[in-house]
Amino acid sequence: MGGLVVFFLTVSALSQVQAGDHGVRFVSDGDTILLSSGKRVRYLGIDAPEIDYGEGKSEPLAHASRDFNRRVVGVRTVRLTYDKERRDDYGRLLAYVFLKDGRMVNALMVQEGLAVVMLKQPNIRYRDFLLAGQREAMQKRIGLWARLPEKEDAIFVGNSRSFRFHREGCTSLARVSREKRIHFRSRYEAFWAGYSPCKRCKPSAH
Repeated sequence: MGGLVVFFLTVSALSQVQAGDHGVRFVSDGDTILLSSGKRVRYLGIDAPEIDYGEGKSEPLAHASRDFNRRVVGVRTVRLTYDKERRDDYGRLLAYVFLKDGRMVNALMVQEGLAVVMLKQPNIRYRDFLLAGQREAMQKRIGLWARLPEKEDAIFVGNSRSFRFHREGCTSLARVSREKRIHFRSRYEAFWAGYSPCKRCKPSAH
């Protein structure tokens, strides 16, 4: 844990140097906020459960994730730092969000088991830091990890380029070379390695 603390302090120091302050107007869910300027921010490096505001078919712990994000961020002032890419395909800012005390909100979400690490090249600046927080939550069996079995009678296939894992037979694997494929014996093992589930075949669904 000592190494993690040292790294946290380094992250905190970087955040103080590289970005300005922004007011928060609204918290949409566990990984998206609206700034006072009207700009939407998508938290980099994580993925929180989706809230369905239409039919009410939200993913498990989606509202708990949003509520925790609201308690942490509220309408406070936050500090943003960026990675290689500044915006996603929807025009949202992609950022690591820091509180005034130096804590990274992205990391807090995974440490509470209310979001999973979701890596995407080239934005992997804090990969090890976020993954350490996720592994801590997995070991504590909290949040999303409370019921996920460590062993399963199944094989899941990871793509080492995209950091996604798939069910065997997923059509997305047709474009993945054998050299880029990694086999996991459980979803737990895939998450532990820092892979997140494919949106098409949804291997994390029960």
